[in-house]
Amino acid sequence: MIAVLFMIGSACFALGSVPAYLDRVGERADAWTFVVGAVFFTSASFAQLLQAQTPAMTAADDRSQHVRTPVRWWAWLPHDRGWLAAATQFPGTLCFNVSTIAALATYSTAQAEDHHVWRPDVYGSTLFLVSSAYAVAALGRSPLVHQLRTLPGGIAWLNMLGSILFGLSAIGAFVLPDGSAVDDAVAVGGTLLGAVCFLLGAALMFPAWSRAVRLPLTRGEPT
Repeated sequence: MIAVLFMIGSACFALGSVPAYLDRVGERADAWTFVVGAVFFTSASFAQLLQAQTPAMTAADDRSQHVRTPVRWWAWLPHDRGWLAAATQFPGTLCFNVSTIAALATYSTAQAEDHHVWRPDVYGSTLFLVSSAYAVAALGRSPLVHQLRTLPGGIAWLNMLGSILFGLSAIGAFVLPDGSAVDDAVAVGGTLLGAVCFLLGAALMFPAWSRAVRLPLTRGEPT
């Protein structure tokens, strides 16, 4: 479920960043595409936070993954890097909700647009970077080349690259006093490529989960 929600959200952000799509549907529909994508991002991130703080959801195997378990709605796990990654990502998605909804309005000054749209976008991008840093730290101290050979490592580093690109996009989207952005190409390209990275990372969650729940069986544990 988490993977599907992230993929839909990422696809919306990627689609909304394609200039041909903007020309086809117009600015209003394109802005709503980002709003929908942000909602899916938030839904996925909240579900991931619940999973990270519910032990039965993170330690499932081929048999127990189908057993219903109570959801742990609140937890404080500052020493768990996986939980920290989820806990910092979720408010970041909320910032994207604020930013994308605010972008539906029309502002009389560049300063007002930066305050209502750009500022929460920067906050969200920053929190995504922090979340990705925690996720990478959770991989341990093995060499980068070894991390990239694993599914969790590939997911973590794809999300890190996506977060960096989202951060660059936020910088490029800053509105100058004359009404123009710092760099439209960086703003659009960063969002598009970042969303593609998140989309690929979410897609890798399917084989990663399948491998994780079947790993105890390959180690000779009873079925």
